[in-house]
Amino acid sequence: MNPQTTIDELKDLRELTGDENGAQRVAFTPIWRTARKWLQDKLEAIPGCEVHRDAAGNLWGTLAGKKDRALVIGGHIDSVPNGGWLDGCLNTLSGVAILRRIAEEYPDGPPVTVRVVDWADEEGARFGKSLFGSSACSGNLDLEEARGLTDKDGISLPDALKNEGIDLDQAKSCGKELANAAAYQELHIEQGPVLLDLDLPLGAVLGTFGVERHAIHFHGQAAHSGSTPMNRRKDAFLAAAKMSPEIYAITDREGGVCTIGSCKTKPGIVTSVVEDCEITLDQRHLDRDALARMLSQAMEASERFAAEADASVEWSRIWHIEPILFDSELIDLCDEAITETVGTSHRLPSGPLHDAAEAAAAGVPTIMMFVQSLHGISHNKIEDTKEEHIAQSVVAFDKLATKIMAWIEK
Repeated sequence: MNPQTTIDELKDLRELTGDENGAQRVAFTPIWRTARKWLQDKLEAIPGCEVHRDAAGNLWGTLAGKKDRALVIGGHIDSVPNGGWLDGCLNTLSGVAILRRIAEEYPDGPPVTVRVVDWADEEGARFGKSLFGSSACSGNLDLEEARGLTDKDGISLPDALKNEGIDLDQAKSCGKELANAAAYQELHIEQGPVLLDLDLPLGAVLGTFGVERHAIHFHGQAAHSGSTPMNRRKDAFLAAAKMSPEIYAITDREGGVCTIGSCKTKPGIVTSVVEDCEITLDQRHLDRDALARMLSQAMEASERFAAEADASVEWSRIWHIEPILFDSELIDLCDEAITETVGTSHRLPSGPLHDAAEAAAAGVPTIMMFVQSLHGISHNKIEDTKEEHIAQSVVAFDKLATKIMAWIEK
């Protein structure tokens, strides 16, 4: 295997589907279709590789092996608007490189089946719902929710899918693709600064954070900002504002991450005390019990701050997902592959969700490998990784595939 080939292909894809603002491969758009055709051509050029698209629009390339039990290598070629040149497509093109190497090494078929999948619409950039293809495959896709999604132009997800030849009502039938899946591996840029700060190129991923996402509504009383003494106010914003330092204190105690991402006030004018203030809170942790404690502590604090402001508070859940832990044996194999390639590995959780989480949720033993992100930035045109590290990630990911194939054979 020559990892430079993968780097060159990544640059070709950037040239084909990007502009001065970054990658433009938003799922279910013409540029995404161009990228998909480009990827499909590369899969079809591999001797013995069978290529097809499933009921949810996921693209599969399969090298049939002596055994039906399969190693699945996953990724996504779609991007966010103005995205980076590596997010998602590093996974798929590394998978293509592995298929090429295996086809050459085993002209009569590998010992186990090896498959590459390009999941449809990992990002959710157009309709606001991530992991469409992989959640359809895992069985976790909420069809009723999906049926009601529209893009900024008012086009519904079902209509957009129909334009791609996909029937939303049949999408979950693609679950049969995982019938013989014995293991799943995925390579991804870290998208954060942990490996960068440690000055390490690669890491083994422990799992994906669980998420508690809520809207917190503080209710006080509107009053004239000039005539109302400070001690007579029922200031909803005062209560909400105290939550900001509190969520940092919670993470000091429990770990994980917490973010207040939005704040809306009413009446929202400079001459009135705030009557209503709604903030959104996103809490994430790899440990289920710690995540529950984070939520409990935030709720207790909000009640305390509301009382101090002579206001009230209500919570409403926006979204919840349990932490998803990856397979311990595959984590060990990932560590081995990284150590053999670069000398040192580091184990870390993933804050963002990935298609790998849906593979694990479907009961498939799963592992992810991260490669360092320069600046710790993704979903941005400045997203980057040293070419040396990209090459090392492709080599280590290939070593991991070899180790997992042997693990499946046992």
